[in-house]
Amino acid sequence: MNERHATTTLSAGTAVGLAGVLATGFVAGWERFWINWIFWFLFVLTIGLGCLFIVALEHVVSARWSVPLRRVPERLSSLAILMAPALLLALLSLPVLYPWTRPEAHADPVIAGKAGWLNVPFFAARAVACVGLWAISYRILVSGSVRQDQERNPRFNVRVRRFAPVFLVIFGITITVVAFDWISSLEPAWYSDVFGVYIFAGTFLAGLAASTLAVLYLMAKGKLPGVQADHVYNLGGFLFAFTVFWAYIGFAQYLLMWYANMPEEVFWYKERLQGGWGLLVLALAVFHFFVPFLVLIPRIAKSEPKRLARIAVVVLLAHWLDLYWMVFPVLGQGPVFGWPELSFALFFIPGSLLWFRHMMSRGAAMPVGDPILREGLEFRL
Repeated sequence: MNERHATTTLSAGTAVGLAGVLATGFVAGWERFWINWIFWFLFVLTIGLGCLFIVALEHVVSARWSVPLRRVPERLSSLAILMAPALLLALLSLPVLYPWTRPEAHADPVIAGKAGWLNVPFFAARAVACVGLWAISYRILVSGSVRQDQERNPRFNVRVRRFAPVFLVIFGITITVVAFDWISSLEPAWYSDVFGVYIFAGTFLAGLAASTLAVLYLMAKGKLPGVQADHVYNLGGFLFAFTVFWAYIGFAQYLLMWYANMPEEVFWYKERLQGGWGLLVLALAVFHFFVPFLVLIPRIAKSEPKRLARIAVVVLLAHWLDLYWMVFPVLGQGPVFGWPELSFALFFIPGSLLWFRHMMSRGAAMPVGDPILREGLEFRL
């Protein structure tokens, strides 16, 4: 009954959100519609891609401890496939939001110099190529794992370990394309050498947080029998480590631009450090670094379910705030949180949760066909 009630509530929230989403373009303007659309598909997409990266990384390093947990990031990675139509639909936003699509923009020599990369046909081709590569990778890494539950064929492990390093290359290229195309080119005069790494750090951290939260939820429901505190501790350790990595990359990017003080670089930060945006930077520092870092320092905190679940929620909210801080300033005003933003949240969040619940209902909660599963369940620190 509770499950049915939760599904009904999520469905109702998605329906209400959809009505608001459809009204946004006509009432609040198409610029507001498209900036929200891009922001939310990026948020859900990065969580899905971060989880797919986790799956591939497990196969690359032949990890044993994470095998009992692997079905969670496998299912969450399907969010990347769910967002593929949203990404392709977002191509319609190019003439509305992206100034490099307008002829007058090429009077700027900096933007004109990027015309070989920033042109609509090549941009669209890159978007389609990224979606295709993600779909192929998902089919090999995840669909093959689900089939193994029935076939009990150990050859899947050999095949996927050969492909996983290839996917890491695919992931590195495509997440950089997403960073430069969909975020950086909103202000095409700006450029950062490490921006792709920064988006990777946030993507991986968001995938870790979502996987941790889902694992803890399934453990509380008794759906991951045999998973112990030592498994959870490793998830907490990764969250701690990549919180530091994200902060390091973000500060390094800012410090290099502050030190060089080049006009084509510092303007991006200048507009994001003024007024309400400056307050969001402080919030990012607190909730994307200091809170997770300080809370996860003690060893016990990395395996205590309630504390770790709260930190995973904080990290996901901070990732949301990070993307908001990067994307929304192109509207040329301070932070906006109105009914359009609430409508998009009601559409994308319950819709994504419904999708995940649907995916988790298909097959076992663990990769029961993997011959290494027993060894993974016996893992102890």
